[in-house]
Amino acid sequence: MPQDVTVYITDRNGERHEVQAPTDMNMNIMELIRAYELAEEGTVGVCGGMAMCASCQCYVLNDVISLERNPDEEAMLWEAYHVKDNSRLGCQIPITEAIDGLELEIAPEQ
Repeated sequence: MPQDVTVYITDRNGERHEVQAPTDMNMNIMELIRAYELAEEGTVGVCGGMAMCASCQCYVLNDVISLERNPDEEAMLWEAYHVKDNSRLGCQIPITEAIDGLELEIAPEQ
């Protein structure tokens, strides 16, 4: 039976949010940020989740998920601003039971 997982997201103002993420809706972190309105409208997910804009860049703050990036994600982050070793694109992190307890910080606006 699918369950919700808890994700901790620090917004661009430094406020930490504990949010519930459904594992049965085929969502990703970028869509979760938009659903909870944790970033100013129009500043996250500009490309619609196609790994083509880096507007959903996040910093992974714990070891719940891998920092390994797929080739599209790597290419986009190569051209992005504010990239760190722990940067990932939110649109490339699917919401599954495996991400329960994930801690992220939304990167500054591009």
